[in-house]
Amino acid sequence: MKIIIVGVSCVGKSTVGKILADKVGYKFFDFDFEVEKYFNSHITFLKREYPFERTFREKASVVLSKILKENNDNFILAMTPSGLMDNYWKIIKKDDSLITIALKDKAKNILKRITFYDDYSKPMESPVTKENEKHYLKDISLDIEYFGRTYKKAKIQKNIDGKSALQVADELKDLLFGVE
Repeated sequence: MKIIIVGVSCVGKSTVGKILADKVGYKFFDFDFEVEKYFNSHITFLKREYPFERTFREKASVVLSKILKENNDNFILAMTPSGLMDNYWKIIKKDDSLITIALKDKAKNILKRITFYDDYSKPMESPVTKENEKHYLKDISLDIEYFGRTYKKAKIQKNIDGKSALQVADELKDLLFGVE
């Protein structure tokens, strides 16, 4: 089974995907990490080379094609929030065997999990405070609205309702592989 997980930043794509892959013995790929490895540069610096996100996705789509070509089955790929947009979607929709899963949650739950990274993809201290929390909630809500339009293309819509990554991975395992 070939599984692609999409969702807004910090919804839990990578964490859930890794746990699920470990549980079912699949390979796991984090798309951002694979892009950095392929281009031997950090995402932040790669994106600066392109004036628009769309042009970056055009360039990065070679990595998605490579992953799909080199892995015929039994993997889970955590994509970016734009994982079902333009060039990525053109590649994904060609393979009917791919199972696409959109993870969804409320902005307030995502804010609790939010992680910030520096230009070198290293986690950094959160700048979220009580004073600016509303700003971050608004940004997350805008992302949910913007990217959510494309998540309707996913074969499975999974609302995680603030659950832990382990709970969500278990629920997806039951849904995809049956209850043991």
